[in-house]
Amino acid sequence: MRAARLHKPGEPLQIDEIPVPTPRPTDVLVEVRACGIVPNMVNVAHVYREIMPWIVAPELPSVFGLDCAGVVVEKGAQAHGIEIGDRVYVNPGRHCGGCHECRMGRVEKCSAFALTGYIGAPLAASLFRDYPYGAMSQYVTAPTYGLVRIADNVSYEAAARFGYLGTGYRALRYAEVGPGSRVLINGISGTLGLGVALLALALGARQILGTGRNRELLERVRAIDPSRIEVHSTHDAESVGDWARRVTGELGTSEVIDALGPDSPSQAALDALDTLARGGRYVTAGVVGEIPLALNQLMDSNRQIIGSSWFSTADAQEMADRMAVGQVDLSVFEHEVFKLDDVNTALSSITNRHGGFSNFVLCP
Repeated sequence: MRAARLHKPGEPLQIDEIPVPTPRPTDVLVEVRACGIVPNMVNVAHVYREIMPWIVAPELPSVFGLDCAGVVVEKGAQAHGIEIGDRVYVNPGRHCGGCHECRMGRVEKCSAFALTGYIGAPLAASLFRDYPYGAMSQYVTAPTYGLVRIADNVSYEAAARFGYLGTGYRALRYAEVGPGSRVLINGISGTLGLGVALLALALGARQILGTGRNRELLERVRAIDPSRIEVHSTHDAESVGDWARRVTGELGTSEVIDALGPDSPSQAALDALDTLARGGRYVTAGVVGEIPLALNQLMDSNRQIIGSSWFSTADAQEMADRMAVGQVDLSVFEHEVFKLDDVNTALSSITNRHGGFSNFVLCP
């Protein structure tokens, strides 16, 4: 098969011919129909080993690619509950299954946790060796515990967005967003933030507040559901806190989902935190750096701050089931499709996007 592999950090990915993998007894072989390209993939491929040496990455040469959607074409003798021909999203999260956290069902806390084709926890090297095939290839192997069935009304291109959508869904679940919620999404027009907004609508949030910089993109987000979505540009004169209290009738927000990227100022996160009502929850699923916290104020206001990283296969299947019955509008995504041969062009073009509306995918 053909696969895009990184041979040396800083150099372009190369298209190599490598053997089609054979699935082990409890694994399946998936023919890749679409692979999502995340904006951070360039950093992971080229500079993380230098600027973040504590990050564990696959050994080189390595097949990168995080989000895979495709068709099951082969399965091992002990791969039960899945059939050849099934349309699936492959959750790239891998865990050892034997440590205490895994036995307790807390697989995301596994010290060997790895995201195939991306990065992993301190002891992830063994799982990268077990599953060395990222999604920038024609085929991948995957354990049955990582498979999410997708309905016919969900395109492979949209399913390749599940990494961001699932991350947003888990964050919303941690925040307990539901009917009656007044949730603020920090960075609502970005790749992560837009998905959070679509899923918050599906979960029944009464009011969705969104912040961002680009007013044009913000208005596109508001147009999805003008009766429930309010937006605010950080270039506006009114502060985020004053705006949030005004549009919520001085109640403030019941939840904040922070979806900001690594180039965002820490003050933006503090401003969002300031909008929370008493007892509110702030969940960060983005990658903002350090912020100063007044812990006594946090205690006095009975607020919670929660970190949320990735999601479980159960989260993704529940989300996919909502999509199957039309609860999540995926039509807003503009799929920008590249062939495998054009992988380096795709990686270099991803900054020239229409915020979260652009969905960059490779279709091998």
